[in-house]
Amino acid sequence: MIRTVDSPTHVSAPVLAAYSYCETVTGQQARNFAYGIRLLPAPKRRAMSALYAFSRRVDDIGDGELAGDVKAARLEDTRALLARVQDGAVAEDDTDPVAVALAHAAQAFPIPLGGLDELIDGVLMDVRGETYETWDDLKVYCRCVAGAIGRLSLGVFGTEPGARGAERAPEYADTLGLALQLTNILRDVREDAGNGRTYLPSDDLAKFGCSAGFHGPTPPEGSDFAGLVHFEVRRARALFAEGYRLLPMLDRRSGACVAAMAGIYRRLLDRIEREPEAVLRGRVSLPGREKAYVAVRGLSGLDTRRHTSRLTVRRRA
Repeated sequence: MIRTVDSPTHVSAPVLAAYSYCETVTGQQARNFAYGIRLLPAPKRRAMSALYAFSRRVDDIGDGELAGDVKAARLEDTRALLARVQDGAVAEDDTDPVAVALAHAAQAFPIPLGGLDELIDGVLMDVRGETYETWDDLKVYCRCVAGAIGRLSLGVFGTEPGARGAERAPEYADTLGLALQLTNILRDVREDAGNGRTYLPSDDLAKFGCSAGFHGPTPPEGSDFAGLVHFEVRRARALFAEGYRLLPMLDRRSGACVAAMAGIYRRLLDRIEREPEAVLRGRVSLPGREKAYVAVRGLSGLDTRRHTSRLTVRRRA
């Protein structure tokens, strides 16, 4: 069982200011993530915002316009900052609000900060321009940039006392992260190609005649692009089904947060499945009202109860 640590009732003004900065970053840049964490109580919401703000800093370095060697150096500087957080060497009056907030969150909750080291490793893979031959190869990358975030988040959420199978919660959190990341890869296939990045496994691309890549609003000539997308959608759905085993292990509001974030991405996956070529014409997204609806479903516990009932039926079978 993974327990959360009771956060202190008093939070100093400098730390609150640091959290406020992180929450602003999250609200402005997180899109789907922000809908989920709104459902959390304040201490968990603040801790998740600190994790997001640090992760956003790492991602922004990788996605920026700097030369590769400069990006690598800045990522190592960020790793050194993370080491200071891990060593408890960041004071409340430090000039870096993200470091201050993350340090406080790590004291309040058992967050496995090594996951942020993994995130940096994953972004360095982007900087080096790595490509992936097989799904097993791509999983290594996805575990660094998304599975690790799932495990970090679980450190904030914790698991319910007596939750059945809670020892596997980190595994399910990791798998749910993979599902979200594969959905991201499908959504951003054209944008990534424009930035010189290919994430889908080369074996899969070859199988469906898409090895030429995606550099325009239409699929490569003679390819079965819809077949490729549907193949990857099935893979993502299997990951979601496995990762959703985490939901019954969480308290109501943490489960609502996860259900909301995962629900948004599952609906996005549905949209991509219905119209595969839409991802070549622009970014596919959900309207705000639909995201809000998914968040309400999560808070109501509908998705958690539905998944729990499915697990019960499988066990009886």
